[in-house]
Amino acid sequence: MENGNKVGYARVSTFAQNLDSQMDDLLAAGCDRSFSDKVSGVKESRPGWDELLNYLRPGDTLVVTELSRMSRSLRHLLQIVEELEERGVTIVSMRENIDTKSASGRAFVSIMGAISQLERELKSERAAAGRAAAKARGRTGGRPRVSTEKIQQATIMYKNSDLSAAEVCRQIGIGKRTLFKYLALDRVDAFS
Repeated sequence: MENGNKVGYARVSTFAQNLDSQMDDLLAAGCDRSFSDKVSGVKESRPGWDELLNYLRPGDTLVVTELSRMSRSLRHLLQIVEELEERGVTIVSMRENIDTKSASGRAFVSIMGAISQLERELKSERAAAGRAAAKARGRTGGRPRVSTEKIQQATIMYKNSDLSAAEVCRQIGIGKRTLFKYLALDRVDAFS
């Protein structure tokens, strides 16, 4: 059982995020093969994770850059650790420096999992409190609207001067995206 493979797993929450640093770390850790997902950890279906579970054999070591990459919650983490332990697969988490081959490693997984769960819940509570406080003050979130006067001033400056869009936006105090959005709307209205 000691001569198993090191198998890596990497995950990011969205397609826009990049897996490169995790995959580089797994390669540096000596992983023979790595699986990955670009999906939220709370999703039930993770194709890369499912493929990994089918690939793992007794004696293998699952390597992750951090515990949060493989689990949705403390309960899920403990379930994964137990299931893999029953299959003869150990877990190594690089960030937390955990190896479940030892009793202290298994205990530390529980502690770190609880701390991660606490961090997620506190972050969620703080965000909810912030939204509630903003709502109580009459703010609904998002960026503040740019005044029509500023848009008109920027449009006139852009169309009637030699200044670039960036220079106009800097002088007026609006973003280039905002300017171009209204210029495009202006063109559409002209053809309506």
